Amino acid sequence: MGHTVTKLMITTELEKLKSALENKNLLDLSKEIKEELDSLNSITLDIAITGVSGAGKSSFVNALRGVSDYDDSAAKIGTTETTMNPEKYKHPIFPNVAIWDLPGIGTTEFKANEHLKMTEFAKYDFFIIVTAERFTENDALLSNEIQKMGKRCYLVRSKIDLSIMSEERNPYYVGKEKSLEKIREYCCENLRKAGVSNPKVFLLSSWKPNLYDFPLLQDTLKNEQDDLKRLVIIESMPVYSREALEIKKAAIEEILWKAALVSCVIDAITIPDLSLVCDFPFLVTTMEKFYKIFGLDERSLYILAKRVGKPIDELRLAIKKLPTKITIEFVQDQVKIELSKSWIKTTVAYVLGFIPLLGSLASSFVTTYFILKKILNDVVEDAKNVLAKAIEPYAKHSAETPVMND
Repeated sequence: MGHTVTKLMITTELEKLKSALENKNLLDLSKEIKEELDSLNSITLDIAITGVSGAGKSSFVNALRGVSDYDDSAAKIGTTETTMNPEKYKHPIFPNVAIWDLPGIGTTEFKANEHLKMTEFAKYDFFIIVTAERFTENDALLSNEIQKMGKRCYLVRSKIDLSIMSEERNPYYVGKEKSLEKIREYCCENLRKAGVSNPKVFLLSSWKPNLYDFPLLQDTLKNEQDDLKRLVIIESMPVYSREALEIKKAAIEEILWKAALVSCVIDAITIPDLSLVCDFPFLVTTMEKFYKIFGLDERSLYILAKRVGKPIDELRLAIKKLPTKITIEFVQDQVKIELSKSWIKTTVAYVLGFIPLLGSLASSFVTTYFILKKILNDVVEDAKNVLAKAIEPYAKHSAETPVMND
């Protein structure tokens, strides 16, 4: 990595750090950032899904969690809805994220405000109303009531792949895009008649989440949350496309400088033979989280293997740049590699000229930042390989359960 490229890559991060240091000292800023990063592991996100029975809510819940309808932890499909209590489904990798399947809203005497009180409206971050056909007056009443009470509500028309298949049998079929637009306008017209102003409807298939409006829905959900909740959504959203990987990468790149600063200030130790101050356990934990975010940890690979019907070993073999497990020894080796690079001293001098306050920690900050940057790039590259392997045609449609190593 050349000196010019290094400057271009790190200047933006230094601007953020310099701005953050304007009214704080280095230690206080580092403690504040560490609390923020720690809170990402504990802040809760509760998503409420509602709609009439048979609308495909269970499959949609499973798609949001990245599991197949036949996973052990999946919301059960094809069952008659009888419960009047919300059913909670935790995210399989990020347990602080939960999807709630709320009781149906199909009764003729439906009252939106009473329905919301019964389902403990206040605890949900936002609502998604799902239908498989047209939106009803009850859907419109609920959507308006949710927004009136200060929460966001999204409208999803599910099973769109089946609708397109039906349209294709029509002798007057006008093509997929025009058919989608016709269905969208039909949904919006029903909502407008029922009193919803400027409705926006997402057309999607829970069985084909890489197609139609599923990526757009994910993008909309993340963009309409505050900073921390936005990051939680990005971290936990399942990877169905390369675009999803790039969204995750961009979000993590935004906070790399924070992780680098914490590593060389909070609870860090001096490594005499390396002349470096670093918190190796913190770096191991950070890199392990990268694995979870991008689906390279063992649990994520197991879930993916089960979803696509492939042996987990096939997916493991797609991981070529990184070890199966992050260890302190691996991190130490990465530190030595970075320190051996010729541009490191000039980069440290550049950083000190930008932020003299870093002092002797400048070398640690630069080294740690580029280690994290390199690992992130490698994680994304391996995640792309795993995704490509997952969607690759598999000759033997194996029904056997993938084996997950301890």
